[in-house]
Amino acid sequence: NLSNHHDDQARNRSSTSYFHRVSSLCKSGEIREALSLVTEMDFRKIRIGPEIYGEILQGCVYKRNLCTGKQIHARILKKGDFYARNEYIETKLVIFYAKCDALEIAELLFSKLRVRNVFSWAAIIGVKCRIGLVEGALMGFVEMLENGIFPDNFVVPNVCKACGALQWSRFGRGVHGYVVKAGFHDCVFVASSLADMYGKCGVLDEARKVFDEIPERNVVAWNALMVGYVQNGMNEEAIRLFSDMRKEGVEPTRVTVSTCLSASANMGGIEEGKQSHAIAVVNGLELDNILGTSILNFYCKVGLIECAEMIFDRMVEKDVVTWNLLISGYVQQGLVEDAIRMCQSMRLENLKFDCVTLSTLMSAAARTQDSKLGKEVQSYCIRHSLESDIVLASTAVDMYAKCGSIVDAKKVFDSTVQKDLILWNTLLGAYAESGLSGEALRLFYEMQLESVPPNVITWNLIILSLLRNGQVNEAKEMFLQMQSSGIIPNLVSWTTMMNGLVQNGCSEEAILFLRKMQESGLRPNVFSITVALSACANLASLHYGRSIHGYIIRNQRHCSSVSIETSLVDMYAKCGDINKAERVFRSKLYSELPLYNAMISGFAVYGNVKEAIGLYRSLEDMGIKPDSITFTSLLSACNHAGDINQAFEIFTDMVSKHGLKPCLEHYGLMVDLLASAGETDKALRLMEEMPYKPDARMVQSLFATCKKQHKDELVEYLSRQLLESEPDNSGN
Repeated sequence: NLSNHHDDQARNRSSTSYFHRVSSLCKSGEIREALSLVTEMDFRKIRIGPEIYGEILQGCVYKRNLCTGKQIHARILKKGDFYARNEYIETKLVIFYAKCDALEIAELLFSKLRVRNVFSWAAIIGVKCRIGLVEGALMGFVEMLENGIFPDNFVVPNVCKACGALQWSRFGRGVHGYVVKAGFHDCVFVASSLADMYGKCGVLDEARKVFDEIPERNVVAWNALMVGYVQNGMNEEAIRLFSDMRKEGVEPTRVTVSTCLSASANMGGIEEGKQSHAIAVVNGLELDNILGTSILNFYCKVGLIECAEMIFDRMVEKDVVTWNLLISGYVQQGLVEDAIRMCQSMRLENLKFDCVTLSTLMSAAARTQDSKLGKEVQSYCIRHSLESDIVLASTAVDMYAKCGSIVDAKKVFDSTVQKDLILWNTLLGAYAESGLSGEALRLFYEMQLESVPPNVITWNLIILSLLRNGQVNEAKEMFLQMQSSGIIPNLVSWTTMMNGLVQNGCSEEAILFLRKMQESGLRPNVFSITVALSACANLASLHYGRSIHGYIIRNQRHCSSVSIETSLVDMYAKCGDINKAERVFRSKLYSELPLYNAMISGFAVYGNVKEAIGLYRSLEDMGIKPDSITFTSLLSACNHAGDINQAFEIFTDMVSKHGLKPCLEHYGLMVDLLASAGETDKALRLMEEMPYKPDARMVQSLFATCKKQHKDELVEYLSRQLLESEPDNSGN
């Protein structure tokens, strides 16, 4: 008996030794070697406890080795019920299959469990979350609670992830309540998952509250809130949070830097993005696919294409996404030839074009109105059986419309079997942009007959088509119909109405629509404020203009832009307050050409040649290249003041110094100026030598001067020209 006792002790010691060796091999991923040890144990009649198989299954989990795991499962079944019906082994098998995303087998084994513990529930909820069955994951959480098993801090993050994916904020609040009750709110991983969930649900106040209450925040917590800010368009807050994180000495990860780069790209923050890139370099973060793609995306979005090329060249691993980003960057900058060259290089690397590559090329064709390129891309799609792809079909419709071929756009639309709402809206947009309100309305009713319910974009496009066609009353009626059908007008709806009213000479109504929009709870954006200021300028209404300026000052954070400053200067000048226009200009935050053009134009209206020329010279000193509009305003100022010498100097500058080709309007102003000064011979010579056919206004100006000077031959010659150019004008 004593001998048997010693043998048992030896076997137990040997079994323990083998267990440690098996465990060590499994942790280092050497599953085959671990199995060899188990075979050796079998041969040496050393007891193999369930924990040995548990360790090997855990090793298979580390490596996600489904095939080997199934072989272990088969061995366990052969060993009989002592192993197969062991609670520890049963749970380990459920965990193994769940971690390998084999849901069907995991669920089958889970259904047969006699005892469902927190570990098996965690595995099932986790796998459902990973493969996108998020509702099932939440049902599991509810069932788990009903069965009296309390989810731990491994289950809760998955439940939060499911709530975020579904944007079920009310369910999420319930989970938050459970977390507080269970005392998990101090766990940084649980709190981070709650912050992430609230971020995805758009409840950023709660996300911030959870974040602020975390006793010791790690980088995961910072990242969770930062991502939430970016996903909800709060890019400045994300950048501020990143700054706070650095002050607290928390080391950033690739996720941190990628998120900051996204925020910088979204807000056009070149300096912020460059700093994020520098931090990545300083912290030694490897330029892998994820980080490299984020940096590349940032430089492409802010238009620093040379920096984007440099990053692209430095990246070791480049997939289709990486190539697509640079191709898209080229297209956004109008560098279509470079985009095509990149596509050719991509093919040389044996990478296939995907739908993103092709839709980007289609967009390039649309931007440059190159129907030849567009047709080549579409032919490629047909050859590779991609013509049924709904995204490509929508891009092709848009491309043909922008190239002025509505017929081809309609052909692509008709040949697409599965039409989604985006495709219907794309064709509707094509009709709207062309002012084809009849075709747009027909399509609008047809889509409803096809059981495709219109959304707010659809209604906005219909309203746009009517306004483009001058049908103001019909557009207003359609706006009311949209509201009565249960669709709430968005910012675009109100701004489209306002802009259409201004374009159709109904500026007073446009200002009324701005008020109604604010009453509906929407805050005007930069474009709607610009439109409203344009309406004030048209009405010469200083009262309305000042009210809108007051709103801009009160909401400086949301209303600061070069287009608003430009519109303010233009409005004050056109409303008769040139001094206020100048004060707004002098207190400018931006130094861009449109703003200078507005001020020069304002001076021109008042004939302030000296001030207009002064601004033009300061433009040159700053290295900002003037455009055609600048010279129109300058020549107009000279015209008002009757300053021929200054006008000729500017006209010469335009061609010789700035390489701009004068247009008909520039020649018209010069002819008008010469005619007003009585220099009829010079005016006639300039009119005959210019590379354009004179318009009626130009001839009228010269005709009037010749008549005053009793130059009868010229009067007769010009009257013939006038009657030829405008035979139906009774005034002539």
